[in-house]
Amino acid sequence: MAEEKVGCLIIGSGPAGYTAAIYSARAGLKPVLYQGAQPGGQLMITNEVENYPGYPEGVLGPKMMEDFQKQASRFGTDIRFGMATSVDFTGPVHKVIIDESHLIHADVVIVSTGASAKWLGLESEARLNGRGVSACAVCDGFFFRGKDVAVVGAGDTACEEAVYLSKLCRKVYLLVRRDTMRASQIMQKRVLNTPNIEVLWNSETHEILGEEEVEGMRVKNVQTGALTDITVQGFFVAIGHKPNTDIFKGWLDLDDNGYINTLPGSSKTNIEGVFACGDAQDHIYRQAVTAAGSGCMAALDAERYLAAKEAEEETVK
Repeated sequence: MAEEKVGCLIIGSGPAGYTAAIYSARAGLKPVLYQGAQPGGQLMITNEVENYPGYPEGVLGPKMMEDFQKQASRFGTDIRFGMATSVDFTGPVHKVIIDESHLIHADVVIVSTGASAKWLGLESEARLNGRGVSACAVCDGFFFRGKDVAVVGAGDTACEEAVYLSKLCRKVYLLVRRDTMRASQIMQKRVLNTPNIEVLWNSETHEILGEEEVEGMRVKNVQTGALTDITVQGFFVAIGHKPNTDIFKGWLDLDDNGYINTLPGSSKTNIEGVFACGDAQDHIYRQAVTAAGSGCMAALDAERYLAAKEAEEETVK
């Protein structure tokens, strides 16, 4: 197996990884960034981004990630295709294996592997993703002002998205598979007390209708099997996200849902010299701008860690 020593290794791209790369490169850390399974992260499947500062006319998600990548490259980041497949954080120098064939020894590691939205698994859902199908109401709700939309889910996130959309849209259907919700009582009350939200109990999505864009949904009643077509222009999947952190199990402290626990107010993990940023450690905000901010934090934390380590070594000498 080929081996390599680097000072700063960034695992994953997206707003967090590229921002960490920009800051660490400018600090002279000579970062190496591996883009992961989906270079650019979730923004690569996002059409219009209108809520990121600096893009007054909005920007396509892939174009935005292209800009981030160019800026990171400009300052000297070594950007590579490849995916981290395993890690070993036992020693002061951290080991990361890329594509099961390339071993990297790194003084600091910045984890920015992100999280992936959970989907229903329908063919029509995949085909219309970005054409009315979305996993983020805060990101895309604006495009459906005055229209009818649906939200799928029964937890707090689904309720929050339904309430958020109710302020923009004419009608919001909330599809709940059972006759009860998992959401907290306060969130359930908000949903049930919002006039333009209609909860469809015992309901699941049979199909999303439309060829080029979402035109409706076919809803199946799980008790009777009856199918009903409902006209909607937007379809929001809110059944949760899965952080891409499996390879860190047993090494980094993770919460019950797999998100990396970081020290409050920092990007520090339980392993010295390993920092986490972006959606891999943020299950609350999950926005491009907050991911970028946490990428900046991780780079600054990494720089300070290396400086302190260097000063310590000088003192020993």
